[in-house]
Amino acid sequence: MNTARDLFLSKGYDQTGMPELVKAAGLTRGALYHHFSDKADLFHALAKREAEEISRTIDKATRNVDDPNSAMEIGTNAYFEAMAVPGRATILLSIAPAVLGTEEAKALTASEGSAELRDGLKRALTGISDNELDALTDILSAAYDRAAQEIANGADQKTYVKALSLVIDQLLLPKKS
Repeated sequence: MNTARDLFLSKGYDQTGMPELVKAAGLTRGALYHHFSDKADLFHALAKREAEEISRTIDKATRNVDDPNSAMEIGTNAYFEAMAVPGRATILLSIAPAVLGTEEAKALTASEGSAELRDGLKRALTGISDNELDALTDILSAAYDRAAQEIANGADQKTYVKALSLVIDQLLLPKKS
């Protein structure tokens, strides 16, 4: 998968063929096809691995944080730390929707990074319905992903982290009666 990752990032998914992957990985065709049915299956496994790493990074950073607001702040920073791995934003936010389709790509990150965000929001916000929580998670996930894309394209990470922190801080402020 590491070889496939390198080739998908350097040449593009469409320009990378299975024969090239076999040769670059030093495998036989049979060995590669034993594990993956086709290039899309290989890419799906790669994207899943990348998404799982985001979840692990966020979970590790927030695991022992009791205060929900602090957990959201720490989780935000952990997300951007995880997305700062070269190529990860491209794989998950650009190539995955094109190869797997928007819904499948969204499902990959929903089961990982978005689940961490939803858990953090649920801890921090009381009195919110599950439907509202799901919608809020979807909206904020899109904002996080957009910020990660911009950062991957050279935007200042601190600026985007601060902007999202402002949104989260306002969201978590106690409501005035």
